[in-house]
Parts: sequence; C-alpha cells; structure tokens
Amino acid sequence: MNPGLRLEQYTLRRPELVLLVRAVIDGEEDEVLIFRGFSSSLMHPTAADPEVPVLPETAEIQAIDIMAGPYKPAAPQYLQRGLSWADMLPLLEDMGV
Repeated sequence: MNPGLRLEQYTLRRPELVLLVRAVIDGEEDEVLIFRGFSSSLMHPTAADPEVPVLPETAEIQAIDIMAGPYKPAAPQYLQRGLSWADMLPLLEDMGV
C-alpha cells in the first residue's frame, strides 16, 4: 500500500493526531499535513480530488512528526518528532494499516 495512504488510514484510526511529513517528491522537498484521513501539502498546490494522493508511491519520506490535534501552526503540540519511515512502521502495524 502507498505510504501516504497508510498514513491517512492511521489518522482515521487516531483522529486526535496530526502528522507532519517531510518528504522529497520528484526531487522537490515538500511538507504534508495529514489529519483525519486527508493530506494537504503545505508547500505546493494540493489536488481538489481527495483520491489523488499527495504523497505518491515514489515519495522519499525524510521525517514524520506526530502532533496532538487540532493543528495550530503558531503553537504545535509535538508528541514525537523526526520519526523515520522505519520508526513509523510499527505504529502503523499496531493500527492494522
């Protein structure tokens, strides 16, 4: 399954959390916010169709921050910072995604 879709599914099962994902997509850095099953780029336009993944299969995930929701840009509440994809995998597997 696409990593972005897995992260979206994770936030559907953990709606109190927000994920901030730093990734390289097609050679360009991006920051993607994932909350309650939806993704949105903070640096590039996001497709209006929610079925179009913001994080494609080829995205190179650099780091994932887990924050308490709702997301407050001026005062984010970090629960975990700088997780690698390998660090995130056990959390996804525990949720069955």
